[in-house]
Amino acid sequence: MHAVKAESSFNVGATPRIFAAALLILATAWLSIAASSSTEAIPGKAAPVFRLVDSQGNAHALGDFKGKYVVLEWVNYECPFVGKHYRSGNMQALQKEYTSKGVVWLSICSSAPGKQGFYQGAELADRITAMKAVPTAYLVDADGEVGQMYGAKSTPTMAVIDPRGILLYEGGIDDIASTDVADIGRAHNFLREVLDAALSGKPVPVSSSRAYGCSVKYK
Repeated sequence: MHAVKAESSFNVGATPRIFAAALLILATAWLSIAASSSTEAIPGKAAPVFRLVDSQGNAHALGDFKGKYVVLEWVNYECPFVGKHYRSGNMQALQKEYTSKGVVWLSICSSAPGKQGFYQGAELADRITAMKAVPTAYLVDADGEVGQMYGAKSTPTMAVIDPRGILLYEGGIDDIASTDVADIGRAHNFLREVLDAALSGKPVPVSSSRAYGCSVKYK
């Protein structure tokens, strides 16, 4: 009697393909996790996530605004370069114009306690009122962690994040580094250019520029 030889259902030739597919899945998952946990601001990549408390004590996370365009404005009201845009009403006009179009505008102060530009409580509320600022929220980054993540070195520094959470732009508000109000009208406003293109569904014409102003007063 001859023994019956069992036929194996295992395809040896398929093993390398299965292994390669598994490696691809793992690599894709790793890259996805790495991108979502990025702590460096790079135009075209996922914007670093953060959570800060505003001037009224309410917490705001970047993820709260998913599905909306978000402007980040690094601010120090005592900086004369920032003052130029507020004395003229330019910054407030931009805030009103774009928030009326559904854009979230977050002013961020990364000045450390005891440094120029840092305020809290009633004093901060009074300063915001005096400046006639109308952002969606004024966020306090006293330890400077968020400012450092975004590489904010001067005030004002501007950033634009799209509804997917991708950083579209980071840099200066315009291209004339001065404290003269008269220069606003003849400057090329990068922020307006980026927002108008993005809101119209067009590619942004510029993704970064050199920000100018006072140094951020980190601790």
